Amino acid sequence: MLSVDELSDDRNNPLDILEYIVSENEWPYERLGDEEIVAAVTGEWCDFHMRYIWLADQNILQCAGQLDIRVQGKKRADIFEVITQINERLDMGYFTIWSDEDTIMFRHSIVPPTNGVDVNASCDLINRTILAEINRYYPVFQFVIWGGKSPAEAIEAAMLETVGNA
Repeated sequence: MLSVDELSDDRNNPLDILEYIVSENEWPYERLGDEEIVAAVTGEWCDFHMRYIWLADQNILQCAGQLDIRVQGKKRADIFEVITQINERLDMGYFTIWSDEDTIMFRHSIVPPTNGVDVNASCDLINRTILAEINRYYPVFQFVIWGGKSPAEAIEAAMLETVGNA
């Protein structure tokens, strides 16, 4: 098996680095050729799928965390509103509804760095970002879909931060 340092060669597919990261996290995954990896991830609140797609001809790496939350017709407008409010708070990536399956996903794309820049660090950062944002905002979606809260109420309830010690 290659080490992460050996994977940083510019000639390699960035999916090689992500496959290493996925296997180190012991996530069940499937690699679909040189173009895609799909992994099953257990987050703080839910299980979801990470999908990594390498578009070699465009030198673009697309990464997404797809939640197993179906957005029903009557909740769709509220979910779009809450997604807009959440996306305004994000530094990188964005939430959207994947129209093929009506599921919520977090997406981000990068052009992998070259010329000695650490590709490993870029892949690790995007992976950690997807995990963090899904773990952070999953309750917001649940409050809107199942809790009957408005988008503003859901964000306020989920983003409540405790101060001090008990």
